[in-house]
Amino acid sequence: MRPLPVIIFMSRWLQVPLYLGLIVAQAVYVVLFLKEVWHLVTASMTLDETSIMLVVLGLIDVVMISNLLIMVIIGGYETFVSRLGVEGHPDEPEWLDHVNAGVLKVKLSMALISISSIHLLKTFISPDQNTTHTIMWQVIIHVAFLVSALVMALVDRLTTHTHPRHFAEPTALHAVGTAKVSTPMKAHD
Repeated sequence: MRPLPVIIFMSRWLQVPLYLGLIVAQAVYVVLFLKEVWHLVTASMTLDETSIMLVVLGLIDVVMISNLLIMVIIGGYETFVSRLGVEGHPDEPEWLDHVNAGVLKVKLSMALISISSIHLLKTFISPDQNTTHTIMWQVIIHVAFLVSALVMALVDRLTTHTHPRHFAEPTALHAVGTAKVSTPMKAHD
């Protein structure tokens, strides 16, 4: 093998410190979450319902960001660096067996929409703390996330389903007690 392709291929390992840094960020979010839970428990008798709802939404926000970090860490490492080797492990995430760059982008965009939704809900619960201009921009950004997620999902679907191998997948037919596989379907002109 020539040295340049080997060096280029091995350069993927330079991403490992980035994923380790995201694990540290995950630990920071765990500390933040525990701090907010402690605040909620200790102040629950003095907080009104709206304040409690805002704290709980903040907790959900931290969890959603943490989920986003996990998707980036696990999915990114599996897609761009190396296999994790957890096949068959009882705790293996369901989505990990079919992760690729397209699936990862769609999952990440859905997580960003969820996080944006939480922030928007917090804004609507306490509108007096935000100007109309701020609320308008939050709605515009949220709609931009929605549109970009739809476009990414559409592009992923088009590129995945127009690939020739998808036209050659067999369909399973079940007969009395036996499974039969039909001949591969051909693309229609």
